[in-house]
Amino acid sequence: MKRLAAVLAALAAALQLGAAPAPVALDVVLAPAPAASLSAYRLFLDAGGRRPNAGVTPYALNTPLFSDYAEKFRHLYLPPGTHVGYRAEGVLDFPVGAVLVKTFAYPADLRRPGENVRLIETRLLIRKAEGWTALAYVWNPEQTEAVLKRAGARLDIAVTGLDGAPLAIDYAVPNANQCKECHSLNGTLSPIGPKARNLNGPFAYPQGEQNQLAHWRGAAIMPDAPRPSAAPRTARWDDPAEPLAERARAYLDANCGHCHNPAGIASNSGLFLNLEEDRPAALGVGKRPVAAGRGSGGLEVSIDPGHPDRSILVHRMESSEPGVMMPELGRSLVHREGVDLVRAYVASMAATSH
Repeated sequence: MKRLAAVLAALAAALQLGAAPAPVALDVVLAPAPAASLSAYRLFLDAGGRRPNAGVTPYALNTPLFSDYAEKFRHLYLPPGTHVGYRAEGVLDFPVGAVLVKTFAYPADLRRPGENVRLIETRLLIRKAEGWTALAYVWNPEQTEAVLKRAGARLDIAVTGLDGAPLAIDYAVPNANQCKECHSLNGTLSPIGPKARNLNGPFAYPQGEQNQLAHWRGAAIMPDAPRPSAAPRTARWDDPAEPLAERARAYLDANCGHCHNPAGIASNSGLFLNLEEDRPAALGVGKRPVAAGRGSGGLEVSIDPGHPDRSILVHRMESSEPGVMMPELGRSLVHREGVDLVRAYVASMAATSH
């Protein structure tokens, strides 16, 4: 009998190994209350959050937000039978049940981004019937589970920096109110990055590199997407082959434009840094601040063409002091490479831009 029981147990285990994995838990995705753990959604096939489940597609942005040098791994989940609606401007039209997944991670050495990568947190934006919900899940030291942190958290991260020196990062997991602040559009929670222009670029899929808009169209993720050549495109901020002004505008759009736009939380500033803006004064050229406080550093205008050292925009980007630094959330370090780009952009402007 014992031998028979052992054979049956082995057969059951073999059958289990051959079984198809359970799909994403749409009931958990759409539940009124968030799950206590990331694994409850079944967005990934493995406990470490590395292998996406069926219906979960990886993607990347041409120019993303700087987050203290964190690596970011993005995925989109769509419920069966649904698709994304194309929009030439603004965030794409996501169906109810869609989940935007963004995992923040750090390699032990920033110069080797693919080695010894530690997951820090995974943020979910879930599209429900009543609107978007933002949630943050923090990974345990064993890298086997991430748990919900609605009140946010502060984490000490130690890595080797791009210059080879030790780098200490005061990493902030946002609380629910901070998520709403950055993701506010006309007073409601909204995604920021997944716009057609920011997805119009290549991605290294397992089957080979392909333009993301073309892939989404071919895979029926976004069947009404146009050809990439007929769609708008955000420049890559870190590609020196692209025009300086386009790279700088892309960087400011990603890092500042989510608040500094006519529908954002900083709309009363009159400073609009979203990529669609084309009025020089609204972009800060010769523009005096609405409220000249400590953040201005005693400078007079947001952008003084040809003079980065006389520009409030550059001053606030170069600061890591609360109340002065911009953006005020999402970073604790100065992004030296981003600052250098914007300084070069301001320096290249003709004085006649006033």
